[in-house]
Amino acid sequence: MNKAELISAMAAESGLTKVDCQKALDAFIASVTKTLKEGGKVSLVGFGTFAVTERAERSGINPATKERIVIPAKKTPKFRPGSELTID
Repeated sequence: MNKAELISAMAAESGLTKVDCQKALDAFIASVTKTLKEGGKVSLVGFGTFAVTERAERSGINPATKERIVIPAKKTPKFRPGSELTID
């Protein structure tokens, strides 16, 4: 499912217009992004938690040149599903 399909599904479930659903989805994404950039986390009980994790510096190999390189440490977003998010 892509973003357009998600917006259509949200509109069908909620009875809202696609335009309103797109605004709501864009606002949700912007809010989660802002919170993660500030170092916080977003917990939606039953759905899951968005948080920031830090990857340690590690070594790797450049596939084009086979040269060893150092991949720097960086922060990445992570989603951990909640217990009620099941697909059974």
